[in-house]
Amino acid sequence: MNRVGYGAMQLAGPNVWGPPEDPEAARQVLRLAVELGVTFFDTANAYGPRTVNQLIGEALRSLPDGVIVGNKVGAGRGPDGSWLITDHPDTVRRQVHEALEDFGADVSELTYLRLGGDGPAPPSDVPLEDSLGVLVELREQGLIRRIGLSGASPQMLARAQRMTPIAAVQNRFNVLDRSGVQVLADCEEQEIMFVPYFPLASGRLAGYAELTGPARRLGATPAQVALAWLLRRSPAIVVIPGTKNPDHLRANVAASDIAADLTDAEVARLTDLVDETKAVLDQPHQSTLDALGR
Repeated sequence: MNRVGYGAMQLAGPNVWGPPEDPEAARQVLRLAVELGVTFFDTANAYGPRTVNQLIGEALRSLPDGVIVGNKVGAGRGPDGSWLITDHPDTVRRQVHEALEDFGADVSELTYLRLGGDGPAPPSDVPLEDSLGVLVELREQGLIRRIGLSGASPQMLARAQRMTPIAAVQNRFNVLDRSGVQVLADCEEQEIMFVPYFPLASGRLAGYAELTGPARRLGATPAQVALAWLLRRSPAIVVIPGTKNPDHLRANVAASDIAADLTDAEVARLTDLVDETKAVLDQPHQSTLDALGR
């Protein structure tokens, strides 16, 4: 798998609601990603809702060999666009079937269960065993090949692993936010793919000398350096930067080419921006969108 994937959240309309202004441009970006060698796409029923999954289905219906779409279920949207936890077993089952319909696919290569945020999940009356049990059941029926978690604490990952092998975990992690560091360590130990969301820190990277210095030396952008650092930080990491801009997409994919060119000292300075020994998973949610919408 190419370790630079594509996060499709931005392809929806404003606030991840409704269709984009130019749906054909969105489909072209998806097709360009495949042409550039992207083999992993990240999406969710809640994006739109369903709008982004439908765009992926329209653009990538005939997926090249080796291309995987990871889709999140267990989160939804209110009529006002608010983000909701929707982890009732019947809803999880319906969302899996809706995603397959939107993709025009018979099987999901990877389905994540959204647990409600990095850290303590928002209150839910549904035990993990019930909602995750639906995905296990659907995998046994041949509708899912791999199961993942999104927003998992170390305790939730361990609890899920007692039920079923977990193929991937998607948690918040980037140069400025190491709240997922313990889960990353667990994924490394257990050979689970770790997919950091908001890998570019939601645009908050401007002005950090630790990024701009290596960027000037390499003829790169600070964003490319931030992605390259993630790739150097752990072999378990697959990054999923998202963009509607074809030039930004090309730059994101090219980040893998400069990862090896970062010096050990540059990597260390970026790592030391945050004291990872003090990073914890039970940080307060930065916002509802940050907690649920990626």
